[in-house]
Amino acid sequence: MDIKSNELFWSAAIEEVKNGFIENDQYYKCIICEEVFEKGRIYEINSELYDAKKAIELHIEAKHDSMLQYLLGMNSSFTGLSDIQREVLTLMSQGLPDKEVAAKLGVAQSTIRNHRYKLREKERQAKLFLAIMELLSKNTNKKINKLDKEVICDVHKTATTIDDRYNITDKEKKITIKNYMNEEGALKSYPAKEKKKIIILEEITKNFSKGRIYSEKEINRVLKRIHEDYITIRRALIEYGFLERTNDCSKYWVKE
Repeated sequence: MDIKSNELFWSAAIEEVKNGFIENDQYYKCIICEEVFEKGRIYEINSELYDAKKAIELHIEAKHDSMLQYLLGMNSSFTGLSDIQREVLTLMSQGLPDKEVAAKLGVAQSTIRNHRYKLREKERQAKLFLAIMELLSKNTNKKINKLDKEVICDVHKTATTIDDRYNITDKEKKITIKNYMNEEGALKSYPAKEKKKIIILEEITKNFSKGRIYSEKEINRVLKRIHEDYITIRRALIEYGFLERTNDCSKYWVKE
């Protein structure tokens, strides 16, 4: 998992986020799981043959449900949506009329109308904000995350809580990894400070492949090579949203 998935996702244009993939001359790449579909190649899906573009569209639908559902399921710190707004939009995406949406949420139909009004306001604000940021980048030839000699890194898109702990630069990452990990990728010590802990956990996650299901025994085997207190590391990977697991702890996977 050496591809920078966060960078791929966050650097995608709005249309690419809506589609769920980026395109270049050679291939289409899913911005969620990074699976690649090569142009000119035919893919067999459910005994049917498809070109690369159709294949990646089917991939997103099958593996990620839809980009709309994926985005609605992201942390509210990323989307700016409250829990109730997410519920309203999810029900609306199913084609339900306001009356049914209100009934399912146990609120008055007028409440749904108020949500529509507030969401429309948010939509207008978002459009203007994006225009401002694009113009700022164009006029200064510098994106907002670019410092004089460093770059503010993107938060991993499955983070459970977003706060100042994630205000991390590329330089801070390099220094922290050098100070806390040896050349074999094992920990010299486990950092106490939250910011450094997040950097180290993100680096450790690179030992696991996206799309693969691991048993707890397999997770432990990998983590034991990295640090003797593998249980603490495993717990932290779950807590910070790098890994996910079933309730019975029998299956683990990299969150996408």
